[in-house]
This record gives sequence, structure tokens and C-alpha cells, in this order.
Amino acid sequence: MKTDPETWLDHYGDSLYRYALLKTSNSSIAEDLVQDTLLAALKGHASFKGQSSEKTWIIGILKHKIIDHYRKSSREQPLEQDENLTRYDEILFDEKGHWRNPVQSWGNPSQAIDNMGFMQAVKDCLETLPGPQAELFMLSEFQDIDNESICKLLDISSTNNLWVILSRVRSRLRECIDLNWFKPARG
Repeated sequence: MKTDPETWLDHYGDSLYRYALLKTSNSSIAEDLVQDTLLAALKGHASFKGQSSEKTWIIGILKHKIIDHYRKSSREQPLEQDENLTRYDEILFDEKGHWRNPVQSWGNPSQAIDNMGFMQAVKDCLETLPGPQAELFMLSEFQDIDNESICKLLDISSTNNLWVILSRVRSRLRECIDLNWFKPARG
């Protein structure tokens, strides 16, 4: 059933924004993506055939806008050329590849995920990563996009390079979470 496009923001705006914010972790980008989505839906409104609900159709447009956003931002910022990652590996690991600081006990991971403070610590740690690395991690871990698609989307030359970058990003996140979540909770 088609509704009047003037009511879309009232009917779908909150859902679209929450979805975009979940996928991007950036309120400004989420707002822009919702605006772009509603404009695209308005342009394509006449071609909507009603084979799904209008809300599903508009969220589908938003999904494509999010993918386009990641494609565009990956072209603007080089991903594989971060010399700091190599230096960071030297700080985290000894010459045998072992952690210099032992991994903290995470206890029950399911309980940690339910803890809003933990999720805020993860979000804060993601924000410390350079943009392309945070986007790569979000695509891989939160959007569940397969490795080959991520390589194409972010113009990474091979899945091996992707795995190396993801490994380094996970190491940085692990260290940040250890410092900002687990150690203060013990003190």
C-alpha cells in the first residue's frame, strides 16, 4: 500500500535513522543517508510496484545507500597503507608473536555484550580507529558481509590482505577494550 511521500519521515524516519546509525556508528552520516534514501524513494515512488511493504522497499533503498557510502569512503582514504599498524604490532607482540601483555579474562562474553557500558567501550574504541579500518571492521563483524565482497567494496587486493588488516584492527580493539573496560572495572 502506497502512502503519501510527505508522511514518510513521520512513518519511517526513526526506523531508518536507527538502522543507518547501527550500520555506520555516526549520527551525521546516518542523517545524511536517511535524507538521501527519502529523496531516492521520492524519485522512484512511481515505479514502486507494491510487491513488498513500502517500509521494506524504503529500507532496501537505505541498504544500498549505506553500501554506496562505504564504497565512496573507501576510495577517498587508503586502507592498506597504514604504517602505524606495523609499529602497533611491534608494541603488542614480542619477537615470537606472543602478546606482550597477557589477554584479560573476558568472563562470560554474552553477559558483556548485554552490558551497555561494555558496548559503549567498544563504540569508543571503534572511534579511535582510522575511518577505513573502523568501516572494514563494521562491514566484517556487524554487517556480516563476506570477505570477497569486502575486498571488492573497499578495493583490497586479496583476502590475505584483508585478513592481515582485520587481524591488526582486532588487536588494536582488544588492547583498547582491555585498557578502557576490563582494567578500570578491576580497580
